Amino acid sequence: MVTLSYIEALRKFRVYLLGLKFKIVTDCAAFTKTLEKRELATRVARWALLITEYDYVIEHRAGSRMPHVDSLSWYPMCMVLHSEFLARLKIAQQDDPHIQQLTIDDQTFTKVGGLVYEIRIGQNLLVVSGRMQNEVIRDAHNIGHFGIIKTEALIQRDYSISDLKSKIGKIVNNCVTCILANRKQGKKEGFLHSIDKGDTPLAMWHIDFLGPLTPTPKGYRHILAVIDGFTKFCWLFPTKSVTAQEVIEKLTVMEATFGNPGKIVSDRGAAFTSKDFGDYCSGRGIRHILITTGVPRANGQVERLNTIIINVLTKLSLNKTDQWYHQVPKVQMALNGSYQRSIGMTPFKLVFGVEMNHPEYQSMKESVELEYVRCHEEGQEENRQYAKKQIQKAQIQQQRMFNKSRKEATSYRLGDLVAIKRTQFLPTPKLCKKF
Repeated sequence: MVTLSYIEALRKFRVYLLGLKFKIVTDCAAFTKTLEKRELATRVARWALLITEYDYVIEHRAGSRMPHVDSLSWYPMCMVLHSEFLARLKIAQQDDPHIQQLTIDDQTFTKVGGLVYEIRIGQNLLVVSGRMQNEVIRDAHNIGHFGIIKTEALIQRDYSISDLKSKIGKIVNNCVTCILANRKQGKKEGFLHSIDKGDTPLAMWHIDFLGPLTPTPKGYRHILAVIDGFTKFCWLFPTKSVTAQEVIEKLTVMEATFGNPGKIVSDRGAAFTSKDFGDYCSGRGIRHILITTGVPRANGQVERLNTIIINVLTKLSLNKTDQWYHQVPKVQMALNGSYQRSIGMTPFKLVFGVEMNHPEYQSMKESVELEYVRCHEEGQEENRQYAKKQIQKAQIQQQRMFNKSRKEATSYRLGDLVAIKRTQFLPTPKLCKKF
């Protein structure tokens, strides 16, 4: 660490040191010996090579002779009282009749050099007038943008301010730097508002692209997932791109069998915000709902589906990852034939009124034709109403669980300064602003 500190200092002052002969004085004997070794660690060797461009000598000095250097690390945060600040504080105290009266009525206050101090635990603390309190608190907070407790401790070393904690709280809570950089604690704002799925199949579709996946010999890299909001019936299409033309082409194929939905919910990807897709929806009387950027849970139907697709597809194509597109129909069949807790039955049964037969025994088409004839319309309507009740029950449960960690959203007024949470970060987001 000592060697690294010297290297960083040389880098910082490089423009001033190049071409000059200078001396490095250190109390670390190990540093003087490090550069004399024949074999160095790789990192230390790079450092040694770096400092060869400087003209310097190293002098070892005992630590007892260097307390002035050590003091910088012993007490890294010191509050400097500038003469200009003291002059302004003195004038502010003189203009404050309450402070002037303190030295007369209260023996715990004294005046030294024209400045009023409070005597607290044997220490003189400068009494800050009301008009300069915010400046003192803000300067103390800006030293490290600490919280209320640390800022309070820092101020109480030198100053006396009445009702200090509440005043610090106002400054800290409105510090723009802290708002942008700190992660928010406690409950988040905004409750869950579930979308009404209605009681009719194929009325609302949620769509999204999944990928990129492993490229296949045929050029497939993505999957277009479409799920019906009421029945949870889904359609999966391998695609070569994520363009509007791909989406329109697949929806046109579905159109021949299932018609058009009343609503389509999607994110704000380029394919869904394009003019072509907008024209497609408006031409067929489809209401296109775009979710808020960075809030994928708003299209949670298809987002949850994507997670399941990846898990199942990974297992089915484990040995031939570039042949995953062959398994997509099997994944679609498995999803549509599996029990869904939110509707209390399988999506296939809710759409067609019968359970799906396994493809080894009969084709899906034959199963639908033979069994759907024996299905009564009353039974189908009963299934739909039952499914609607199950969906509403699941939504209420999801709302209750989600809202446990939420609070009511703040109501903002026109002109308020609002920080919006970042949803997209650089590759190294640790030091990025959170808002």
